[in-house]
Amino acid sequence: MPILFNESVKEFHLYNDHISYILNIMENNQLGHLYFGKKIKHRSSFEHLFQLEPRPITACVFEGNLEFSLDHIKQEYPSYGTSDFRYPAHVIRQENGSRITNFEYKSYEIYKGKKKLKGLPATYVEKENEATTLEVTLQDEIIGTELVLTYTIYEDMPVITRNARFVHHGKEKIVLENAMSMSMEFPDDDFEMVHLCGAWARERHVKTRKLEKGIQSIYSARGASSANHNPFIALKRSSAGENQGEVYGYNFVYSGNFLAQVEVDSHNLTRVMMGINPFEFEWELNKDEEFQTPEVVMVYSDKGLNCMSQTYHKLYRTRLVKGQWRDKERPVLINNWEGTYFDFTEEKILDIAETGKELGIELFVLDDGWFGKRNDDTTSLGDWFVNKEKLPEGITGVAKKIEAMGMKFGLWFEPEMVNKESELYKNHPDWMISTPKRRDSHGRNQYVLDFSRKEVVDYIYDMMYKVLKEAPISYIKWDMNRNITEAFSQKLSAERQGELMHRYILGVYDLYERLTSEFPHILFESCASGGGRFDAGIMQYAPQAWGSDDSDAIERLKIQYGTSMAYPISSIGAHVSAAPNHQIGRMTPIETRANVAYFGTFGYELDLNKLTEEEKEKVRKQVKFFKDHRELLHKGTFYRLISPFEGDGNVTSWMVVSEDKKKAIVGYYQALNKPNSSFTRLKLTGLDPEKEYNLNNIRYHYGDELMNVGIPLDGNFKEFNIGDSKIEIGDFYSQMFILTEK
Repeated sequence: MPILFNESVKEFHLYNDHISYILNIMENNQLGHLYFGKKIKHRSSFEHLFQLEPRPITACVFEGNLEFSLDHIKQEYPSYGTSDFRYPAHVIRQENGSRITNFEYKSYEIYKGKKKLKGLPATYVEKENEATTLEVTLQDEIIGTELVLTYTIYEDMPVITRNARFVHHGKEKIVLENAMSMSMEFPDDDFEMVHLCGAWARERHVKTRKLEKGIQSIYSARGASSANHNPFIALKRSSAGENQGEVYGYNFVYSGNFLAQVEVDSHNLTRVMMGINPFEFEWELNKDEEFQTPEVVMVYSDKGLNCMSQTYHKLYRTRLVKGQWRDKERPVLINNWEGTYFDFTEEKILDIAETGKELGIELFVLDDGWFGKRNDDTTSLGDWFVNKEKLPEGITGVAKKIEAMGMKFGLWFEPEMVNKESELYKNHPDWMISTPKRRDSHGRNQYVLDFSRKEVVDYIYDMMYKVLKEAPISYIKWDMNRNITEAFSQKLSAERQGELMHRYILGVYDLYERLTSEFPHILFESCASGGGRFDAGIMQYAPQAWGSDDSDAIERLKIQYGTSMAYPISSIGAHVSAAPNHQIGRMTPIETRANVAYFGTFGYELDLNKLTEEEKEKVRKQVKFFKDHRELLHKGTFYRLISPFEGDGNVTSWMVVSEDKKKAIVGYYQALNKPNSSFTRLKLTGLDPEKEYNLNNIRYHYGDELMNVGIPLDGNFKEFNIGDSKIEIGDFYSQMFILTEK
């Protein structure tokens, strides 16, 4: 039983072969935190881990007891104002204006398996014995509210998931002003915080900072998880690296406003919290109503960042993603956006698709511009009916013609948005998120629909359903190019306007849930101006996400490297695009563009008919290479080898190893060439030291040599590439190494 209760001392011990998590019921009947980390042996009491110390100028809970101050005690779900002056995990405003609460232990339940979260994405189990769950119910008798803290530990992974649920039974309403999904504390501050930051076209760059006294946090207040900060942080010991040392990961399974915060107090206690951003959030609860927070996935590693990431990859790929596409091979696609933008006809589309078929591509995706009067970005969002001037036989006609070629057909939607120049806006102006008597800010000439309203979600569902039902569509690119401004719903009362942002995301999840249930054969890819909503919440429904609108191979090295911290490479939409690159104008060899994109879902985003015959032949070989290796690339164990965020950032390298360690693929990338450079060796990892590997069909090496000595990067290796093609050494050089057991 991986969860034990020491009844005499009131302690819970969650454990498996990798980790232990220990909490206790304290003297004041609230929950304290004792330990989270590498597995330790169970014992009848862990009381020695609960530390108290009398300190001057401190508020204490019990009269005459100068030790028991919540300000210096590690807690599971702290409140503010009853001797703890640090930031709390929850704040509840009561009818009399008070925000003081006292949630005391009431009961617990331990059960096999894991329950679904109502209306929210979350990790899951397929068999009950895959995980065990502890639910601890606390109660504030004065306000008549229960707080249920839920902990699930997976049997075979160093993973604990957490969430909180407020159930209100009191006669007077309460208002949640803060409802974090988790809080936990460490007895020291010897950590560095790792997070993923950026902006459009440079999403999820790795940032590492040493913890300091006070608050360090990342957040979003944009209505989406955002390109600026991803809802993931890791705390690593200062000595930890990619392959050694202790790391604690925290990832939020949510797609809206969030806060991830680390507070270090004056005595070096470290408090970690993650949940819905309290800014612009309120939630009213009347008698017998409840509020469920989203899930946080906590991962522990004593083998560095790579091991933490590999745990997230495996968990999300197998127990977060749902549906038919969880385990299916992803098709190689061609998207017309950077090839044509809005300027296309059916003939042009079919010509690109036909060339794609000849080169071995499996899926054609028709991007923006197929609907309403859409010839630029000023019109028609919300009018999801076909533009017959461009497609005389409609989506059904062009889809059937592409299917007749032997390819699958995909389509672009932006369901959450509206243009003022549209039939939808003319008929329902109140469906747009906007504040009465205030100017409407615009972005990309578009506005956000109020998905907190069921009738709006129903309307969009009906329009999309009609298109998807009538045409043979196998893939949907779901875009979202605008964050929320002037946040106000004309449907919600004044007292409930603080609920808009969360209700909006619940509406998005509802639409995803209905569409993926009705059309389980369709592969959904999420997009939000590229990587503006690349999070675990959306991944439940869309197993892959467009990594970034920046498709430049050299910039993608940083984007994909950072993304891999928490998300599997099978989730990263990565394409070979045109040169010069449309975002930054860089000329990059087509070999390097492919060598980067292989470590993602892989596809092309250009006009194939503008390629030379030599380039087409290279594409044909690239497509074949990916098909031959995509199962390994998507289901193997991914390792980061050399970071573009360290040193001069000129070199990046990563690799994927099969589960049985018989095969591996390594990517090596050099941004700029250096004159008269030093001898270089690339050290691999994750191989079997006893196995002998064939390296690029040139020579054999044992795994121990490849990991401890490395591959000399000179001579043949800098001229050798896949197949018979050779590339000249120069700027934006890359190399793939293929290893197979002898």
